[in-house]
Amino acid sequence: MNATTEPTADEMFSALPAIDDETQHRLHARLVEAAAADGVLDVAYRTIDSPVGVLLLAATEQGLVRVAYASEDLDAVLTTLAGKVSPRILESPARLDVVARELDEYFAGERRRFDVPLDLQLARGFRLGVLGHLPQIAYGQTESYAQVAAATGNPKAVRAVGSACATNPLPVVVPCHRVVRADGTFGGYVGGPEAKRTLLTLETAAA
Repeated sequence: MNATTEPTADEMFSALPAIDDETQHRLHARLVEAAAADGVLDVAYRTIDSPVGVLLLAATEQGLVRVAYASEDLDAVLTTLAGKVSPRILESPARLDVVARELDEYFAGERRRFDVPLDLQLARGFRLGVLGHLPQIAYGQTESYAQVAAATGNPKAVRAVGSACATNPLPVVVPCHRVVRADGTFGGYVGGPEAKRTLLTLETAAA
């Protein structure tokens, strides 16, 4: 009698029919729906293309919690979200359709402020105060770091304002790009100088 050998796991999986993209998408959608129904989807995310490159959008039940530029390393951003917000995180584009639409309208020059709810849990203390002030800077206008510091009640905290802008978890939507140096030069920006130039030029042209 000839001995038979059991197939390896790799051999068994290779024998399975390939799953096409449509089926994969449908299965993923079911997973997202089931996770949401069971209350185990805490953070939904998606990516969009924009005039300033690929943007990662992430939201909790409370609202938009993160907007990230590709230059920030999107995998690292997701890892940080899993650690600081919740490990129950899944790609769920539909959950962010409203945010994506408002961003499209903004980049088309058709929207001057965002109406989506925000979850600011990634900001604390003075930084949270700075983020609260930024949407008050009018579309197409700028303020200096010193002006923002004064507006938040800490006129000497110019460096701290710069730090708050640099660590803004919601760039574009919370407009830290409208904060510039006292001499009018751009200063730093999480998305890079060209992204800041693009946003300010867009707003100036549409204002």
